[in-house]
Amino acid sequence: MSAPDARPTAGATDGVAISLCRTDVTELAALRNRAAELEAIAARRGLRLPPNGHVVTTADLVALAVRPQRWLLLSAPAAPGAAAATWQALCADTAAAVDLSSGITALHLAGPSARDALARGCRLDLAAESFPPGRAAATMMAQVSTILAALPSGILILTPASTARHLREWLVATARPFGLAPPADD
Repeated sequence: MSAPDARPTAGATDGVAISLCRTDVTELAALRNRAAELEAIAARRGLRLPPNGHVVTTADLVALAVRPQRWLLLSAPAAPGAAAATWQALCADTAAAVDLSSGITALHLAGPSARDALARGCRLDLAAESFPPGRAAATMMAQVSTILAALPSGILILTPASTARHLREWLVATARPFGLAPPADD
């Protein structure tokens, strides 16, 4: 049996907001020794593919890399598979584009205490000096595989859809002492 969560005290209610991000997720995987060509294709579309461990944002896209020669592209929801099909047509001989939209859930944590709440179950050093905006990493959190991306607006968390409910419930419980109001079901 565990002790109930303490009620937030004055000064402890800095706040954490958790929101579900509806997004299409496309993975681009460069074919053997073709990463430079893929980066050139993306550049012609106005996208700089980030180096491993980094994230870049544009007005309509988030691109991150946590594995060599592979990138995750997050974009506004469209027709199922449309984003991946567009990328596959652009880079057919250079890379594989796979739609992961139904397999990955994206959550966004914001607020002055978001990093403190995440630190309760994350193996990464989430201090702003160690994990500033523009950085990305894969890690385990609450016994769940996650990808974290530091954005100017907060922390983006990607997790397999099959574990998203567990992770979201853990985040709510973990952030509650920091002033979190449970999010509405999406």
